[in-house]
Amino acid sequence: MKRKLSSAELSKELNISAARGMEAVIKAQLITAILKAVEKHKFTHMELARRSGLPRSAVTGILSGSLQRVTIDRVLRLAEAAKLRAEVRVKDAA
Repeated sequence: MKRKLSSAELSKELNISAARGMEAVIKAQLITAILKAVEKHKFTHMELARRSGLPRSAVTGILSGSLQRVTIDRVLRLAEAAKLRAEVRVKDAA
């Protein structure tokens, strides 16, 4: 199993800003939780699309791992549609 990269490591690896690295990690964590909820509740992509107000093609793209042009807003809408509540914790950088 691959080791998870921190947002700082991801930023350096992909040569992107620290903020973009943090955003990518947050999106990945949210999508992972959504996928687990989809499995638990047996939601179809069409059902999530209806519940979130997003196009089914966008739901399918997001849940298949495409992060291009995926906003935090869209991922949060999917989380809500999957019966999840997201919380944010902020801590001092080490």
